[in-house]
Amino acid sequence: MTALHYRSYGHSGPLVIAVHGGPGATGSMGIVARELSDSFRVLEPYQRGVGPVRLSVAVHVEDMHQFIRERCAGEQPIIVAHSWGAMLSLAFAAVYPTAASAIALICCGTLDENTRAKMNGIIESRKVGELKRQFQEVERASDPNRRMALIARAMLNVQSYDLIPREAKGENRREATMAGFQREAWEDMVRLQNSGLYPKAFAAIKVPVIMLHGAYDPHPGPMIYQSLKPYLPQLEYREWERCGHYPWLERHARNDFFVSLREWLTRQSRLGLRRGD
Repeated sequence: MTALHYRSYGHSGPLVIAVHGGPGATGSMGIVARELSDSFRVLEPYQRGVGPVRLSVAVHVEDMHQFIRERCAGEQPIIVAHSWGAMLSLAFAAVYPTAASAIALICCGTLDENTRAKMNGIIESRKVGELKRQFQEVERASDPNRRMALIARAMLNVQSYDLIPREAKGENRREATMAGFQREAWEDMVRLQNSGLYPKAFAAIKVPVIMLHGAYDPHPGPMIYQSLKPYLPQLEYREWERCGHYPWLERHARNDFFVSLREWLTRQSRLGLRRGD
């Protein structure tokens, strides 16, 4: 296993691991980590990229296990994970159910074909007007780097309700570096779902879990919740109406999102201390 590059935020408080989406959207949890850093210590690991080792869910799970073992000094961190990272964190916790004390899933990805079909249908239905033009521009682009940047812009916009422009610009740059990235890892996740392993294996997870989701996110939150609930009976769900796939970038949801996330993390850290007594 390789040592993961990471960023560290905050100097005191409970320990949180911020797991980015993608696969490959390194740095995309930076805003979340910084926002939490006045009350929590936050580590933001960057998942390994394309290289000599074939990427798979198992590789990422073992990387995460090594990172927590080496960087958390025996503490049980709370995991806060976005999109692909939320799915990966569930896969990790299914193998190492005592490694984390709680898990917050921000806009979790899809876990079955029906939910993916629903998501793709929502995205297609939004390709009108300016969004249609942006996706057409992707098809016309011949330069690979420009094409990646255009894909990132179009996907950010089609998944969002009302972005804060300054924050969204930075997110668009990060997404441009991973568009089309880590296909192997994503295909392995889908294979494991199709085999029936996921979400069934998540029944091994006994720690508190919450979904924080935007109602405008094309990833259909209620369907994802229903697919997880039989295996995670402790699962909580919180949704914001005027909110897409990146709650921390959304004008109408950002503040309430961070209030809810902070309250939940604080509550779980206190409960974790009691469980340890």
